[in-house]
Amino acid sequence: MRNAGLGSWPLRRARMAPKREAFTCDGTSTTYGELAGRVTGLAHRLAEIGVGRGDRVAYLGPNHPSFAETMFATHQLGAIFVPLNSRLSAAEINYQLADSGARVLLHAPSHRAEHDRAVSLDSYEDWLAGGSADPLDVPVAIEEPALVLYTSGTTGRPKGAVLTHANLLWNTFNLMIGVDIASDEVALVTAPLFHIAALAQTLLPTFVKGGHSVITSRWNADECVTLIERHRVTWMFGVSTMFADLAASPRWPAADLSSLRVLLCGGAAVPDAVIRAYQDRGLVFCQGYGLTETAPGATFLEAADSVRKAGSAGTPVFFGDLRLAETGEIEVQGPNVTPGYWNDPVATAAAFTADGWFRTGDVGRIDDGHLHVVDRLKDMFISGGENVYPAEVENAITDHPDVAEVAVVGVPDERWGEVGRAFVRPLPGAVVDAAGLREFLAPRLAKYKIPVYVEVVAELPRTGSGKVLKPALRRLPLPGSGRPDRR
Repeated sequence: MRNAGLGSWPLRRARMAPKREAFTCDGTSTTYGELAGRVTGLAHRLAEIGVGRGDRVAYLGPNHPSFAETMFATHQLGAIFVPLNSRLSAAEINYQLADSGARVLLHAPSHRAEHDRAVSLDSYEDWLAGGSADPLDVPVAIEEPALVLYTSGTTGRPKGAVLTHANLLWNTFNLMIGVDIASDEVALVTAPLFHIAALAQTLLPTFVKGGHSVITSRWNADECVTLIERHRVTWMFGVSTMFADLAASPRWPAADLSSLRVLLCGGAAVPDAVIRAYQDRGLVFCQGYGLTETAPGATFLEAADSVRKAGSAGTPVFFGDLRLAETGEIEVQGPNVTPGYWNDPVATAAAFTADGWFRTGDVGRIDDGHLHVVDRLKDMFISGGENVYPAEVENAITDHPDVAEVAVVGVPDERWGEVGRAFVRPLPGAVVDAAGLREFLAPRLAKYKIPVYVEVVAELPRTGSGKVLKPALRRLPLPGSGRPDRR
């Protein structure tokens, strides 16, 4: 085949195992042979409405097999896939459509945006059925762009990170080396596919090995248990809050999790209490570290070290390297790293060091070759001349038996410059008292690290990727009852 990119994957997999299940969603399954035919038909339909090499095809909607079909069809034509975050506002979506210059938008009926070439997924099956079955083999080199993924945009406008076919291929190699993926894997794909982790850390590696991906349109802890038991799921990826929700589900104590070989977690630091909840069930719980720009794996904690090095983000991936700058900032290099940002040479130049290493914006430390992610550079605050890393404080607070999750930010203070402000979400039915929490933290943290302000909340604001939106928390006015004493 002249197509060396992802667009060739459905046909390559179909000729090896055409009758094996590729995807299951809402009770409907598709084999690899059926999928290859559907992708080719869809590629012809996209070509009929003007999609060609280098054009951008956007997709807006919840997780569904049509997401993967559209991506592979786009890549069959040498075009670039732009998955849009379905949780964003219309204005944010329209900005990304305009910035990427998307030629076509495929969207779920529940998600609409301004575009003159929009195809609604409510007519998707009929539209796809009219596509030709004639084979396509557009020449595509692995160095060509495959995806444009917009970053969360917690400050300013989001940037479109470009990932090449090679970036995704090398990330797949790295993941398969770290996890020992087998051809009989059953992956539960419940994190949103419009973010790189669910796509590149579960669906694509499972696809390459000919495994079975069970796709859900939304996250629900109880439904997760049902699907694990029904399909004998062997592995899944999730962010910390998802795994915390699952462990807090009423179904957790009696759930049959015996089929699970490994659980992958990333996206943010994982509290020790969450890790212990899974290890106490005898489950292999592995963390990793990465970014959209690293496709996404930069480090991985292999199963053999998952207990001994629990809490670590692991060692650099096999085909990749990592170093710490003088500031402690994590810098990475490797074939999985983005070539830059879409139509943004200024941001691209700022993202790399003079000798070509990608600057992550995260602070880390290395212990026995294993990376520990301390915090975001921009999240650190200085209190009385001392650096305070909110992730460390959050980890200590989450050890409290009544705390489900917490976010800590630095806020201005006349005496200390900045002090901590903690937003705490208790477990269902639990009560968290500010004074009691400070007493709990006293033997665990230095005094200057203990938050001056502690507020109990029902939920935390989040980005589309599920990360806590700390800029929104920083903008909230301080409680009107006056400044409590720092103890």
